Amino acid sequence: MSLSSKDREVLRELGRKVAETAALPVQSETISLWKALNGLRPVRPMVMIDQVPWHEMEVDGELAVRSEDGFCRELETRLRRTLYSWNHMRGDMVVEPVIDVGKVIRGGGFGIETVENRAVMDPNNSVVGHYYVDQMKTEEDVERIRTPQLVLDEEATARAQEMTEDIFDGILTVRMQGWQPGFAPWDIIVQWHGVENVLRNLIERPEFMHRIVSRLTDAQLSMLDQLEEKGLLACGQGTIHCTGAYADELPAPGYDSRHVRARDMWTCGMAQIFSGVSPAMHQEFELDYAVRWYSRFGLVYYGCCEPLHDKIDIIRKVPHVRKISMSPFVDVEKGAERIGRDFVFSRKPNPAFLAGRTWEPDIVKRDLHETLDRCSRHGCPVELILKDISTVAYEPHRLWEWADIAMRLAGQ
Repeated sequence: MSLSSKDREVLRELGRKVAETAALPVQSETISLWKALNGLRPVRPMVMIDQVPWHEMEVDGELAVRSEDGFCRELETRLRRTLYSWNHMRGDMVVEPVIDVGKVIRGGGFGIETVENRAVMDPNNSVVGHYYVDQMKTEEDVERIRTPQLVLDEEATARAQEMTEDIFDGILTVRMQGWQPGFAPWDIIVQWHGVENVLRNLIERPEFMHRIVSRLTDAQLSMLDQLEEKGLLACGQGTIHCTGAYADELPAPGYDSRHVRARDMWTCGMAQIFSGVSPAMHQEFELDYAVRWYSRFGLVYYGCCEPLHDKIDIIRKVPHVRKISMSPFVDVEKGAERIGRDFVFSRKPNPAFLAGRTWEPDIVKRDLHETLDRCSRHGCPVELILKDISTVAYEPHRLWEWADIAMRLAGQ
């Protein structure tokens, strides 16, 4: 497919700006800082911002997409967001002279489609409410979970690669990317069974729930086998679950970028629905299954929004865990004391501070200072990862100021 000269030049100009940014010495300096943190020998706390409400962030046309072809528009959107983040809220982001293009991989479903009702407050916002319709009522329903059969669409992948290399020839390196898989079976099960049903049946129908998670775990592990065997895993991870992924320990010895193995990679996982269950139940229904996944990877980031300060002891048993998510709902003191110097305290500051009617930066300062103070007291390697930002009340400067505050505190 031929592209218009206009589309091509729009992308090449943006590519040149990204390449200029990637050539700055600060990029290698920041990579070294991430490697130090991820190696549990931090120089200072690190800062990242991700999962931004881009529909609220426009300033002076910086995010306005000017190309017309759909493929070009997707590339242009990514480039513009990269430059915008660098210019306004960079934190410790790293810009590389690379444009990633996903390999076209078919057949990744588990045989069951999500059925849901949605509640929408802002039609421009992709963050919506979900009510999931139960599709896991009987033993026969469990049997519907199937093992994905992954197939690389070689023609579509080659076409995407050819187009991208033509556009960015002499400017950016095109990197054909495979999957960066994580393990969150309970996020999937919630979509099939519903939140209330999952929590109730952990108590009332425990064997039924074990059968569901066991079958899904087997399917996901089979999928991982296929990704390895077919060379479809991602290479060159710059981030893992919204945090810097650069690490001296990865990739593992014997690495081949054309045939990445799980042990060359980070993976991440979570069980957000288990926020209110006991450590024993978390172990039985989640970690006893998850260990089969995590044991295959080089490094592990565990957790998301679920508060984990009372579960550090069981997470210690997870193979290769290096970062533990400390959500807005944790007891920071307990979490820091129990993590100590053994893992990265991956703090998720509360994005609600940016969503109110008024912007109060002093609240942000106090919140971040508390985290840094507790982590310093207990010797925790720490990162500040602002994510899940559903709104900034259409005031982009709030996010810019958050980044400035966090970087000042991290540098003190």
